[in-house]
Formats: sequence, C-alpha cells, structure tokens
Amino acid sequence: MKRILMAFYAILLTAAVEAQTELKKVYNEDINPIEQIDQALVKAKAEGKFVICQVGGNWCPWCLRFADFITNDTTITKVIDENFSYIHVNYNPRKSESEGKQQQAKALMERLNNCGRFGFPVFVVLDEEGRVIHIQDSSFLEEGQSYNQEKVLRFFKGWTPKSVRAQL
Repeated sequence: MKRILMAFYAILLTAAVEAQTELKKVYNEDINPIEQIDQALVKAKAEGKFVICQVGGNWCPWCLRFADFITNDTTITKVIDENFSYIHVNYNPRKSESEGKQQQAKALMERLNNCGRFGFPVFVVLDEEGRVIHIQDSSFLEEGQSYNQEKVLRFFKGWTPKSVRAQL
C-alpha cells in the first residue's frame, strides 16, 4: 500500500511539474523592475494609457496561468492593448537572493504600495503620473484552476483611463 501511495504521489508531482513547464515564462528576471516601470510609464503617457503591472515571477504557476489566459483571449487582449501598457514585473521574495536583488525587491514593494500583501500575481494600476490608483488581488478573478473571463474583463474595463476619468 505504501508503494502504491508513493507511486501515486510521484505521478502527481510529475504532472504538476509538467503542467507548469508547459506555460511560457513571461517575467524577465534580468532587468531592474523599477526601470521597467519607468519605461512603461513614458510609453503609456505618450499613448494616453495607464500602466498595469502584473507582479509575480516565473516561480509562480498562477502568474504564468494568468499570462497564458489573457494571451489566449482576444477580447481581453483587445481591452488591454487599447488602454494599458501591460508589463510583467518580476518579484522574487526569496531571502537567498543577493543583497542587491533583495534591496531591489524592497524598493519595488515600496513603489507599488506593498502590493505583495495580496499574494501573487497581483495587479497594480498606475495612472500616467505613476501613482498607484488600484491594487487588484488576483484571487477574486480565479475560477477553478484558471480565471473567469467576465471577472477579468470587469477588472480591466473598470480601470481604463476613460472609466477612471469619467468618475472625476
């Protein structure tokens, strides 16, 4: 019985690893996330858009699932392309990172109003001046082992520049 259970757990672990490796890695771990945000802000401001930072990392299966989910949904992709400069901002909370990387991670969390308190991925909406105007906990967008299109679209549509400015 013990051997059967061990074999079962090994199969489950193998399946989980394979499922995660099938998803495209979207976070660039070699760039400075603060500089990445600054560059996205310049582009967004020139285009009259906001910036959405999908904060997480290639270590996070839910982060990769979300990236895959929005990439494969043309309705969501259209809303994003028309309204946002969308970036995948790498955050690595591991203490094993170098001192420089740890300082970079701390500065990132300070810049984005400690968004990591919601888990990952977490979405931070920045206006054209770089101010945090919303932090979205991704768990409210989930459905089963993926995401709910209606909830995701509601989030994006609710934070477009046009929607936000209509409330001012």
